[in-house]
Amino acid sequence: MLGTTIVFDLDGTLVDTAPDLVATLNLVFDREGIAQIPYAAARNMIGGGAKRMLERGLRERGLSGAQADLHRLYDQFIDHHAAHIADRSRPLPGLIGALDRLAAEGCRFAVCTNKLEWLSVRVLEKLRLADRFAAICGQDTFGVPKPDPQMLRLTIAKAGGGSDAAVMVGDSATDVDTARAAGIPVVAVDFGYSEIPIAQLKPDRIISHFDDLPEAVAVLLAKAG
Repeated sequence: MLGTTIVFDLDGTLVDTAPDLVATLNLVFDREGIAQIPYAAARNMIGGGAKRMLERGLRERGLSGAQADLHRLYDQFIDHHAAHIADRSRPLPGLIGALDRLAAEGCRFAVCTNKLEWLSVRVLEKLRLADRFAAICGQDTFGVPKPDPQMLRLTIAKAGGGSDAAVMVGDSATDVDTARAAGIPVVAVDFGYSEIPIAQLKPDRIISHFDDLPEAVAVLLAKAG
């Protein structure tokens, strides 16, 4: 696996950020007199960035972004989330061990997320993970978000890799669609924030724990070779 670039989604894939994201959403809604969203429902609104999460939450409450002044709510969301970005967010079980094993086999790592880049860097720094990644790219890094395949290709290039030796790891339809469009094999985790059962998305491999990631990557690279 020497020289392989493994590109990870962030929220729900690398890190369980839902506790802090849902708390931020509901704090913003509470300030505005909007009924809070139950945790289980709000958890599945994660994945398209803060603005998308707000839009989905507002729709759940029968409101449009215009009615609720989405831009003002977005600013509140970002300000609070930045200050509380890792109060309860934690790496997913088995992640550190999987990264150690894959790094020992010569893999490099990158992050490709629809979270803003500076927020992505901040949460990974808080969790002492940032130094493990050759590139941390958000929706604003290149001006194109997932599922645009260019974001994934540019992330791989920024990490110093090539698309012919890369694997995407994610938790949602957005990640699977991005990888497919870029022609990159994709591993999906079944413990993330997808509203759709992950098997229905037909990723190349599904894992239920990070202990299984090295083998999944090895199988996909063998098939590609």
